[in-house]
Amino acid sequence: MDDINLHYRFLNWRRRIREIRDVRAVRYRERLKRMLRDGDVLRYHGNSDEVGCFVAARPLSRGNPYYEVTVIDTGVRGMIAVGLVPQAYRLDHQPGWLPESVAFHADDGKLYNGSTVGQQFGPKCCRGDRIGCGITSDSDDGQLTVFFTKNGEELGSVELPAAPDALYPAVGMHSLGEEVLLDLNAEWRTEEDDGKMIVDSHEEDWGRLHDVRVTGTLLEYVGRGKSIVDVGLAQARRPLNTRFHYYELEITDAGEKCYIALGLACRGYPKNRHPGWSRGSVAYHADDGKLFHGSGVGDPFGPCCSEGDIMGCGILFPRDYSLDCGDDADDWDVEVFHKPSEVQNDLYAGKDDDEQEAEDVGGRKVMVFFTRNGKLVGRSQVALPVGGLYPTIGMMSSGEKVRVDLQPLSG
Repeated sequence: MDDINLHYRFLNWRRRIREIRDVRAVRYRERLKRMLRDGDVLRYHGNSDEVGCFVAARPLSRGNPYYEVTVIDTGVRGMIAVGLVPQAYRLDHQPGWLPESVAFHADDGKLYNGSTVGQQFGPKCCRGDRIGCGITSDSDDGQLTVFFTKNGEELGSVELPAAPDALYPAVGMHSLGEEVLLDLNAEWRTEEDDGKMIVDSHEEDWGRLHDVRVTGTLLEYVGRGKSIVDVGLAQARRPLNTRFHYYELEITDAGEKCYIALGLACRGYPKNRHPGWSRGSVAYHADDGKLFHGSGVGDPFGPCCSEGDIMGCGILFPRDYSLDCGDDADDWDVEVFHKPSEVQNDLYAGKDDDEQEAEDVGGRKVMVFFTRNGKLVGRSQVALPVGGLYPTIGMMSSGEKVRVDLQPLSG
């Protein structure tokens, strides 16, 4: 009977993930017209009589509140606009011209706020200038503040009423030869006593960070990336539970090798071991598509993942499950145990100084599953350690960046 119930719950999970994937297929799709995109470069591709417009796939948010555009070429007239628009914005209009949109225009230095008539706002921009746009929100009155920058200096801001729809980064162009470099993961950090915005680092979401830098929801590997001990590790502050039982990451930059791992691990997992390599962990590795379960030897599991892919991991908890340990529990040495692999690899066999011996106590079995771009990849049964399993992400080569959503199923 338990197996039947688990089967039906798993089918419900698959349906829920499919629904999320269908929504994202519409929500997270960039739109552009009379423009060409080559990596992070946008180029005007019209006849100068018609506007070209690009709208990013994801809106600005608390975790990703700022982006920048660098002017590579002003073209004939330099009619480049940088701002925010609703997702369904008409692509034959410059950002800022239509209601619920706002933009700074480089050719005249004016701010356009839902009107074709602009107001003087800042200096004109030319080749090499960097134009930024970001948001802050005031929870007391519901106002949204949109601010603009030029070459790292704030130009000014405008208050907008909180709209029901999110606002998406948008770039407009209107003459031959215009070209810009787009950075949707740009950082905006200034000193608080300057009266400027400080981006929420989201570091409070993470219990342990080693050779990983946090900027909003973006995690960036900052280690050496020279050997297998140069692992960058990020472990969430709280374990998965019956309320928040699934999380995801999006690979925003695969770096040199895409040595990115997504999985679960016991608290106190060794900082220089990729998730899945040591006992008490299970992980899906992006570079080879293998599942590692407490061993340096992985098993074929799913497709490899690369830049733009979204990897997910979750637990199907038993209906009567409850986590008795709080965040301050001391008994964290109990680890996940599994059937030992017939293949041994001495490269991973030794223990690090940070890894302590654990008492061999098998926990209750739960089903851990992994997804790729909203589709189920596979599942694995693991024993749950006392205190639970924590979302854990590993990276190991230069340039790797991921954007993490610890609660994608909430709301």
